[in-house]
Amino acid sequence: MLNNEKHAIKTPVVSFVAWSGTGKTTLIEKLIPELKSRGLRVAVIKHDAHNFDVDKQGKDTYRFTAAGADSVAITSATKAAVMVSHGLEPEEIVEMFPECDLVLTEGFKAGGFPKIAISRAEIGGGFPVGENQCIAFVTDEQVPESKIPVFHIDDAAGVAEFLIQTFLPGCGA
Repeated sequence: MLNNEKHAIKTPVVSFVAWSGTGKTTLIEKLIPELKSRGLRVAVIKHDAHNFDVDKQGKDTYRFTAAGADSVAITSATKAAVMVSHGLEPEEIVEMFPECDLVLTEGFKAGGFPKIAISRAEIGGGFPVGENQCIAFVTDEQVPESKIPVFHIDDAAGVAEFLIQTFLPGCGA
């Protein structure tokens, strides 16, 4: 868990890191129902290296942003979204989810959160970070003599159990 003077994060955060196309999204997509079935509340933060846009031209929120608003929010009875005209550090976003038991991030290879590195033979390139920089490997390849746990790419239940035992012992069992 990352703690510093500016951000005292209490919620466990784990980053899933891999080269593009390796299956980060697919693994997280499978992990969410596994964790939810154990009674956990889960948030996900996706890192995007490109300039994404969730607003649609012509919609009110788009018009407010185009008019120069620094931040725009939209809310309904079932969901809300906040758009700010600057990037946020993942630690700042985690603070927005105090009700969650666990936060998963996709990406943030250089970040300070514990990492699970993913590799697939089909993609090649190996793991994006070394064994000393992560808490587990997820792969469809053999990993010789690893000092950290290694899970098969299709073992979302095993990864979920590892996360619970590592960060939330006694929960969801």
